This record gives sequence, C-alpha cells and structure tokens, in this order.
Amino acid sequence: MNADKLEIAKNWLPRYTGTLINEFGDYLLLTNFRNYVEKFADQFNCEVKGLNRPMQTATNSAGLSIINFGIGSANAATIMDLLTARNPKAVLFLGKCGGLKKSTEIGHFILPTAAVRGDGTSQDYMPSEVPALPSFKLHKFVSDKIIKHNTEYRTGVIYTTNRRLWEWDNDFKEYLKKIGVIGIDMETATLFIVGYANQITRGALLLVSDLPMMPEGIKTEESDKMVTEKYVDLHLKIGIEAMTDIEKKGEQIKHYRY
Repeated sequence: MNADKLEIAKNWLPRYTGTLINEFGDYLLLTNFRNYVEKFADQFNCEVKGLNRPMQTATNSAGLSIINFGIGSANAATIMDLLTARNPKAVLFLGKCGGLKKSTEIGHFILPTAAVRGDGTSQDYMPSEVPALPSFKLHKFVSDKIIKHNTEYRTGVIYTTNRRLWEWDNDFKEYLKKIGVIGIDMETATLFIVGYANQITRGALLLVSDLPMMPEGIKTEESDKMVTEKYVDLHLKIGIEAMTDIEKKGEQIKHYRY
C-alpha cells in the first residue's frame, strides 16, 4: 500500500514546526527570516513555536499565522506541500530579492506578476510550460496596503534560481539582462508552482534588499543589517494588514484548477 500524501503532511507539518495543525490560522505569512516571526510575536504578544525545529511559527489571536520556512526553493516546496495538511485560505510570502533594473532601488517593494522557473525544484510539480503565477486577487489586497502607506513598489517578473552564489558570473548576468526580469530570488517561482499544484491561494511581496548587478550593490552583512533596520518593519506591517483585511472581508480569492 502506498503512503498517502495528506497523511504524511499531517505528520510532518507539526514535526517541522512544533505547531499543531489546528493551531495554524486560515491565513498565513511565509518568510525566510526568524526575526520576522519574532517581530510578529512581539507585536501580538504571542508565542514563538518551533524554536528547536527547522521552522518557527507564531499565530495571533485573530488567526493569522507566520512561518519561517528557511531559505531556498527546496524549503519553499516543502512548506507548500506540508500546508496541504492545513488547507489555508491564502498564503503570502514576505521575501527579499535582488533588484535587477535601474528603476528598482533598495527598499522598494516588488509585487511579482510572474516568476521564471530557474529553480529546478518546480519541475517536479508541473511541466516547464506551466507559468509560475500568483493569485492576482490576493495581490490586489497587498497593493492597496502599499499605496495606503505611500510607498514605492514595482510589478514585473522575478527570476527564481537555485544558485545562491552567482554574482561573479558575467554570462548569467547578461542572460538576466536579456530576459528583462525585474528581480531575482530563490523561492518565488517554487512557491507559485507548488501552490498551484496544491490549489493553495498564494502571493509574494518582495523587498529589494540588494542590487547585485553592480559590484558595490552585492549584499553584505552590513548592508543587510541596514535593510533590516530601515524596511523590515514596514514589509511585515503591509503583509499583516493585507492578510487581516482579506480575513475580515471574507472575500473568495481562490483560483480553481479544472
């Protein structure tokens, strides 16, 4: 007898997070950073769970949860598979990305209209011709909150790669210029495709944290600390407000596969 995917996910989601399935809310924020979870917990005076597990979580009294799933496309696929155990109503990724256009500056936000599947991981879920797309109605809620805060944001296509260290590779940089993508990260395409495969409503709000096409724009520990101090609070605030608003209005935002 074959193992059942849902039964595996129901076992593994608590194992990876230290959080029971019924302790997660209907709406979730995903991030790569533990400090986002800690800031969320401080704001809502709630417990951080999973401190001794691969993924940390927190859930506020309104039923909004946040999960730090780690870095990279493999982890992105893992959490989107495990979330089938909870079947959330919507998931928003709060990630960081490298800005690849002159019009993108550190501190800008990007709402991806799509993502190029350079990750490799997503090929295990859908054929290469399937585009990696967000649930656009979810992004409408997010864009409304960005505008409310009078903050700069861009839309465009993100390139998702498995390569963390590529900034030295001039051929790859020329390729990125040729295809015209606005930013680069390691998770967005994977989250979109695995979300699509698992029928999970998904979106992403990315913070431009570095400008890797220029030697002086490559991320360092010092520059990342500056970005965290100046922009992370607003990044998290917009995500919280958008997902809270969706829950309050109770709008149907799910995209169905036929």
